[in-house]
Amino acid sequence: MTRMFKDDFLNYIRYEKRYSEHTLISYLTDLDQFQAFLHLHYPDILLKDVVLQHIRSWVVFLMEEGHTARSVHRKLSTLRSFYKYLFKKQQISVNPTIGIKGPKLPKRNPSFVPESAMNKLLDQLVFPEGFLGIRDKMILETLYFTGLRRSELILLKENDLDFSLHVMRVLGKRNKERMVPLVPVLESSMKSYLLAKKEAGFLSPHVFEANKGGKMNPRFVYATVHHYLSAVTTSDQKGPHVLRHSFATHLLNNGADLNAIKEILGHAGLAATQVYTHNSIDKLKKAHGKAHPRSKDVK
Repeated sequence: MTRMFKDDFLNYIRYEKRYSEHTLISYLTDLDQFQAFLHLHYPDILLKDVVLQHIRSWVVFLMEEGHTARSVHRKLSTLRSFYKYLFKKQQISVNPTIGIKGPKLPKRNPSFVPESAMNKLLDQLVFPEGFLGIRDKMILETLYFTGLRRSELILLKENDLDFSLHVMRVLGKRNKERMVPLVPVLESSMKSYLLAKKEAGFLSPHVFEANKGGKMNPRFVYATVHHYLSAVTTSDQKGPHVLRHSFATHLLNNGADLNAIKEILGHAGLAATQVYTHNSIDKLKKAHGKAHPRSKDVK
């Protein structure tokens, strides 16, 4: 019965909510870990019989095992979605996640790559010869010039590119479509890339393909971006999402409108975009401290 509950839930978020494969794997992992915890500490409790106290105990257990507050919050998000689904399907009469609070989250600004490092990456770094090197650079350029999520990049198809209107159609979270501008430099690179792709015999409808053809998987994209970013930055964060953060931060630093950035990123609300203003404020503080004639005066 428990297996059926999980399978039904995963099918729901896969086919109805249209979550990415990466998210599906994370949700399944979280549910399996929670179930393992129950078997160890509450062997007679089934997933459908869980109450608030069981979840609170799991939170304490995770913190004692060394999980970060952010990791615990993400796992709680999985449980909330799972039990909300069971409640909606009338498999449980009370949602046990109501009232649960995760550990306090430390304040953290989004990590980003400085503009100078991005210029070095795209203008000076030598990429491998042949089509695969062209593709790798195109992945980096697309992520940085558009702010796409990793899953959006993977799903991007050639017929999503409209060169006549200079935009790309992007299918984002919750199956929402948005239009992202194709700036001239990116559009020119994309046209050259697509020609090289065809000449190399890669004929998938997806814009980007794995080394042996076919749709790329999330791990491959992460490893590719991490490899090249390692050549220009010592930051601990070197995944695809850092390029999304860099895109937004650099636009703000150069005067772009916050609402416009929100629309390009596909954020549901402005609050999610406003986190990038902290990076811009930090830059302004440093500039003020260096340039103002009285900034170093101590009274």
